[in-house]
Amino acid sequence: MKNLDIICYLLVLIGAINWGLIGIFDFNLVDFLFAKTFIDKVVYTLVGASAVYLVLGHNSIKARCCRKGA
Repeated sequence: MKNLDIICYLLVLIGAINWGLIGIFDFNLVDFLFAKTFIDKVVYTLVGASAVYLVLGHNSIKARCCRKGA
């Protein structure tokens, strides 16, 4: 499960960077890269699903990552 946790953290980080770029420069990186195709909706959906996964699974992720000897 650690691989899924890492992927989710990376997707949420990508989403946060994208929102930062939108807020500061009015530049949407996802739209720029995928030119408003079907893929951009997939990216947005994966970012949102990753955020939900991290919020709902916070305690179990913390327990897996913070064990001694892990």
